[in-house]
Amino acid sequence: MEAKTKAVFLDRDGVLNKELGDYVCRVDDFKVLDNFEALKTLQDRGYLLIVATNQGGLAKGWYTEADLATMHQHLRDTYKAHGVEFTDMFYCPHHPDFTGDCDCRKPKPGLLLQGIAKYNIDPAQSYFIGDRERDVIAGTAAGVKGILIDSDQPISSVLDQIK
Repeated sequence: MEAKTKAVFLDRDGVLNKELGDYVCRVDDFKVLDNFEALKTLQDRGYLLIVATNQGGLAKGWYTEADLATMHQHLRDTYKAHGVEFTDMFYCPHHPDFTGDCDCRKPKPGLLLQGIAKYNIDPAQSYFIGDRERDVIAGTAAGVKGILIDSDQPISSVLDQIK
């Protein structure tokens, strides 16, 4: 039987990039936070790094899938320049006021469950770092340990909680 892997799931806005009100809609407004060393440390400890983000602005028509792909490529490129690689990026394109209920919008665990299934992840050895209570709730529902940080708080401040 193949050994399971471990992962650190990461919310995007307020954790990997600066939170700007409700939505970051343009790559010009996308300001990457300096969590390079902390994420490199986690990667070196053998954790997959996986982004899990609600992107309800898609359902609202505030930006397109192409705009989101451009923002995510900018995020990947900026971190890769510092030796950090994201294994995957999962996002929920829904918003309950526009598209109705779904299984992937946090606080539901759908995004994390997709990653767990796709990469054979052991939830008991994995974490979810987010800046909102809904991130911790989603993590708990998926069986991973949720870690709540203040928006724009460096990830390095919680490294001691991740073994």
